[in-house]
Amino acid sequence: MAKQPIQLSDHFTYGRLVRFTLPSIAMMIFTSIYGVVDGFFVSNFVGKTHFAAVNFIYPVLMILGCLGFMFGTGGSALVAMTMGMGDRKKAREIFSLLIYVAIGSGLVIAALGIAFLPAIAAALGAEGEMLEGCVTYGRIILLAVPAYMLQYAFQSFFVTAEKPQLGLAVTIAAGVTNMVLDALLVAVFQFGLVGAAAATALSQVVGGVIPLIYFARPNTSTLRLGKTKWDGRALGKACVNGSSELMTNIAMSLVSMLYNIQLMKYAGENGVAAYGVLMYVCMIFLAVFIGYTVGVAPVIGFHYGAANHDELKGLRKKSFRIIGLCAVVMFLLAEFLLAEPLAALFVGYDPELMALTLHAFKIFSFVFLFAGFAIFGSGFFTALNNGLISALIAFLRSLVFEAGFVLLLPLVFGMDGIWISTAAAELVAATLALSLMAVFRKKYHY
Repeated sequence: MAKQPIQLSDHFTYGRLVRFTLPSIAMMIFTSIYGVVDGFFVSNFVGKTHFAAVNFIYPVLMILGCLGFMFGTGGSALVAMTMGMGDRKKAREIFSLLIYVAIGSGLVIAALGIAFLPAIAAALGAEGEMLEGCVTYGRIILLAVPAYMLQYAFQSFFVTAEKPQLGLAVTIAAGVTNMVLDALLVAVFQFGLVGAAAATALSQVVGGVIPLIYFARPNTSTLRLGKTKWDGRALGKACVNGSSELMTNIAMSLVSMLYNIQLMKYAGENGVAAYGVLMYVCMIFLAVFIGYTVGVAPVIGFHYGAANHDELKGLRKKSFRIIGLCAVVMFLLAEFLLAEPLAALFVGYDPELMALTLHAFKIFSFVFLFAGFAIFGSGFFTALNNGLISALIAFLRSLVFEAGFVLLLPLVFGMDGIWISTAAAELVAATLALSLMAVFRKKYHY
């Protein structure tokens, strides 16, 4: 007998919570794989200079595309709370408004990004062949930024629409598109960076346009695109509420640029390439925490809107235990099983680069013990529509703590200080997030 679809209004046991959030986790993992697949093919079939170029410019592209994540996470929390309060018509109007604004914003960002990308890459320190690679790869990716923003937004809205499995199917389709086209355009037809960028851009079109068509037509979900009216208050609330996720993505990208600058100073192109491998693994592992948070946020928002305080308490306790278990498993996998094979997968052709990457991996793995708690803490306040506290955690975690440590620790520990800095920042951020959750527990009754 088929299991009944899970609704936001349900009571969530551990099993139901895992079932409901698993599609979101898988969505985030597949989204993270885009950059990983590009990196694998560029590193092995084009060369380490272009591999370094992809890693060098990717943070800039993330900044330009992550507005969609703000509309999605902040908007889905507001839509879920509105649904919890019983006003589904208003929820659909807010949803439609946010999607239309995301499309318009994407077109403007794409045009500005294409125009100013060479100057941005040069200002960050890219030059010669590496600069050419940054511009070639980046401009093609920027053509798909509107679709990329929609893909990020719909990842959250699929969950709020009680269709997480459909969201997963779309993300898998986009991921498979990227992998197949990378193999064909880079490995078979040898189009180099152009092929890698085209593969990623086309996969983002798949991930953004298919959901747009689905929600624009009659469907069986709780949301549908349709007529809306300008609601500056709702738009502002969604943007403020999602500002933590926007800040996280922007800050992570800015910090990645800072890491690249430090690594160029301490280790040159090899350091940037090694850091790229770490970021690929980190993106996939942290996608589990991000996906879980995205998946559970509409549930938290709904029960908060419906004033189901006992359910809120249960969701918080269960989430802590799930995240703690995942954190330990990830650390053990990264530290003892995956470091060498993953390093060899990307840079096994260069013994010196392989040794540097493996050494960095062993130090960097401690990140996975702490990151999940800070990510969930920020997302928890987003779900409660407290964008200020959520943004504070995100801002301190992903910009202030990381930037501070990556600038200071290398002065004490040299090159190893760069690899230590992320774990140190995540430990401090996790402590902050847990402390703030304790402070606000009575206000929100969780």
